[in-house]
Amino acid sequence: MALKVELKPGERIIIGDSVITNDNQRTRLFIEGQAPILREKDILTPATADTPAKRVYLAVQLMYLSKDMERIQENYFTLVNDIVKAAPSTIPFVTRISNAIITGAFYKALKEARKLIEYEGKLISHVQAGSAGLPENEPGDGSVTEGAGSESADESRSKASVDQG
Repeated sequence: MALKVELKPGERIIIGDSVITNDNQRTRLFIEGQAPILREKDILTPATADTPAKRVYLAVQLMYLSKDMERIQENYFTLVNDIVKAAPSTIPFVTRISNAIITGAFYKALKEARKLIEYEGKLISHVQAGSAGLPENEPGDGSVTEGAGSESADESRSKASVDQG
């Protein structure tokens, strides 16, 4: 079954290695095949990846679009180790992202990384509001408390071998 994508006038989409820009009218595309596809609203650039969670998303995005992931994976693990050290409450998010990567479900990993960005925004706004603790009923369904399981990032490193073939 084909993927149906509707593009607004001037909207861009990445299909495989190509960036496609729509003309001046709404367009509907039916895409069949296995090429990675990203709509403009889901694309981050190095310039827009201005927070730790957004840099994690960018690394996952590059893995999704790339055929050579080894260097990107090293960068990804450095980024997730840093974010987990700075905010251990992000462990459930990082775990879900890493599990999706390990199974080769990169689009799912992108969706999970988007949730990490949202959670990071909540953490930042909570800190800016001057509160001392973490927001209630967070993170990741409230199942992890601050500082719990901070070793998980190292465990996910050992599972990093992703076979893309």
